[in-house]
Amino acid sequence: RPFKSFEEYLYAMKEDLAEWLNGLYPDLYITVDNFWARLDTGVALCQHANNVRDFAQRYVQWRQANVKCFNSAKQGTFFARDNVSNFISWCRQALHILECLLFETDDLILLKNEKNVILCLLELARQGAKFGMPAPMLVLMEREIDKEIARTNGQSEEEVLESGSESDCEVAQAKAQIVTNDLKSLDDMVRVEIQMCKCPTQFPMIRVSEGKYRIGDTKVLIFVRLLRKHVMVRVGGGWDTLAHYLDKHDPCRC
Repeated sequence: RPFKSFEEYLYAMKEDLAEWLNGLYPDLYITVDNFWARLDTGVALCQHANNVRDFAQRYVQWRQANVKCFNSAKQGTFFARDNVSNFISWCRQALHILECLLFETDDLILLKNEKNVILCLLELARQGAKFGMPAPMLVLMEREIDKEIARTNGQSEEEVLESGSESDCEVAQAKAQIVTNDLKSLDDMVRVEIQMCKCPTQFPMIRVSEGKYRIGDTKVLIFVRLLRKHVMVRVGGGWDTLAHYLDKHDPCRC
């Protein structure tokens, strides 16, 4: 494999976030390779926070001051740290993002915990999507899966939206974005990953329907999607790559 499974997990999410941020801010020129260098001054983060604020105020009675930002901050300086700290404080106080989804300043400035930064950005994207902002592909796929679960449970899409909202205020519907998944390729890639297990009794992963599988002896139902070249698994409120998921659950890989 080109990656260890945990590295692929981080890479896949960075790739999705980079594409999303490029769509919002073309002048940022962010890629998966320069991802941290484009964010560690905190300028782009504060700009995005203020953009979320502007979107929110179009639809709800939400009065928040602009996030203070030193636009000329350089990497590794006090001003960069202050920008990042201001962004984190805004996420905590304005959006009430859970502590487990936030990060510390050094997690970004010194890259002490890349995963926490990525999880925070994904959660911020989910919050922004409630106010009509474009969302990363991972967030769009989450919505698609939630609607599928709702249909299975006999719920309407309106009930799904209400259950996913943290307030009673009316929020905007995001502009329609196309979610594409080559399900034939997805199933082929799932089989390739499962066949890497050479045990006499192979770890069970049974296809239920397109993008839906029962896995392991407990037959837990999981949703699988293809994100570019990565096979992703919906895990709780987030995502994992199939390879990393199997590394944690397949007894012969643990």
